[in-house]
Amino acid sequence: MEQSNSKRRAFALSALIGGATMLSQTGKAQSSGQSLSKKHLADLVATAKTAADHRKLEAHYLAAAARHEAEAQEHLELAAKYKANPTLSESKHPGAPDTASHCMTFAEHCKKAAKMMRDMAAMHEGMAKNSK
Repeated sequence: MEQSNSKRRAFALSALIGGATMLSQTGKAQSSGQSLSKKHLADLVATAKTAADHRKLEAHYLAAAARHEAEAQEHLELAAKYKANPTLSESKHPGAPDTASHCMTFAEHCKKAAKMMRDMAAMHEGMAKNSK
């Protein structure tokens, strides 16, 4: 029972740190004008017609890709640390949040998300070139 509570605390702390990191990165991107608010993004996707509109969307998706790539790198580094110092979860609970395999899975997910964002950026780059 105590080990279960310990795992919950470790997971909660991990989630809290991850959330704070993402908020920090999102704030940096928004202050640099690269990332759009959800409402602005939705409005712009629905109404984009000019090259400037598509450039804004391109920049937004490139910023999102960069965030996903940074998160993937962070999880690759965590996976290396877990491999160097395996936890009991590696054998008892494979894929648990405190295992290398969990970090590798999350890193792959982030890499795929980054690729999708780069694809969206490329699409809007092309649309900007074909716009007035």
